[in-house]
Amino acid sequence: MDYVSALVPPVVMAVAFTALVVTIVKSQGGANKAKEDAIVDAALARAEAAGRESQGSGA
Repeated sequence: MDYVSALVPPVVMAVAFTALVVTIVKSQGGANKAKEDAIVDAALARAEAAGRESQGSGA
């Protein structure tokens, strides 16, 4: 019975990891992908504009 108690934690972790990977893969794309991409693009544009402003005003 010692081998059963030794194998249970790795098996539980493997099942949990597999469930995590499946959840991540399923959440990629879908109906909200375009909206999420637009939010990221807007945030990057704001960060880039703020970087240009700080460089331009410092000189």
